[in-house]
Amino acid sequence: MQRPQALSLLESNNQNSHWKESALYWVEGFRKALRCAILLGMKNFAFLTALLVAGFSSEIRAQSPAEIVAASPAAAWVEIPAEDLLVMTLPSLPNGPGLPTGKERRVVIQLAPAPFAQGWVNNIRTLAKAHWWDGLAITRVQDNYVAQWGDPDGEDPVKARALPAGLRQMPEADYVVQGALPQSKGLEEVFLPRNTALSWSNFYKGWPVAGAQGKGGPSNWLVHCYGMVGVGRNLSPDTGTGAELYAVIGHAPRHLDRNIAVVGRVVQGIEHLSSLPRGTAALGFYADSKERTGITSLRLVADLPEKERPRFAVLASESASFQAYAQARANRRDAFFNIAAGGADLCNIPVPIRQIASQQ
Repeated sequence: MQRPQALSLLESNNQNSHWKESALYWVEGFRKALRCAILLGMKNFAFLTALLVAGFSSEIRAQSPAEIVAASPAAAWVEIPAEDLLVMTLPSLPNGPGLPTGKERRVVIQLAPAPFAQGWVNNIRTLAKAHWWDGLAITRVQDNYVAQWGDPDGEDPVKARALPAGLRQMPEADYVVQGALPQSKGLEEVFLPRNTALSWSNFYKGWPVAGAQGKGGPSNWLVHCYGMVGVGRNLSPDTGTGAELYAVIGHAPRHLDRNIAVVGRVVQGIEHLSSLPRGTAALGFYADSKERTGITSLRLVADLPEKERPRFAVLASESASFQAYAQARANRRDAFFNIAAGGADLCNIPVPIRQIASQQ
């Protein structure tokens, strides 16, 4: 049988584009179905259509989430601005049997976008520009929960490091954003529990968001998924300034949602926090100051020399590639899986982020 011209034309284009790959699957499936129909002497259009769908579905089921991300076109990725990235540098590991040596450990954090937590985000930028965290420490590592950093003497008025001028104190109402946000398209059957008019899960500008309908209308908030960064605080009505931060290093503690400001996420180097020794005092704080890991520096990437700036891109949650990825995460159909789950928790669909080449 002569190879369909449409297939040859498609294959001559860039196959890294997700929609072109889907078209290739359709054409290839049609070719297979047509060949089978001719061989079997079948002329029933419904039978031919069923074969076409089966051929296409088998190809789609073979794709894992990682394969979908790898095949996503460049246009589906959005670079993270340097002003929205922080680099926290920790000392290199000591020499010893089985321990890697040499390079300092680096944790890269992306700050949350508007309209979320912008008062705290602006405070964090002020603190980073003032080099306020330099020489402070990671003060708490609680197993399956959080790693927290800041001033070990922050509760002592005499010893506490002075905060830079201009920091704001935000009200508790700013833990959430009032008003409706655009809903992710194509993800209606992805989330568990299913979205309703009263409560929902969503992705907004590449961030995991939950929302609810209340007496005053809809509200939305960033959620405590693995790697998310929040603001430490004392008892209400204190909301923290952003000087004390933590990263989630365990199962998503969603009970913290709307009780603490979520201000960012770790995009690289979470292993340097999750692998730290656990604190032995209450709540995972270190009982002995010698147990703490010091912070060498914490900088805004925009303040680094251009050649030293790490660059990252996020898979746009509005893209067709992200929709396919999320659906694959919710219902795994690649070779290892026998039963599709029927959906996924919001935090079980981590947003793909990749490092891109730095400018030379």
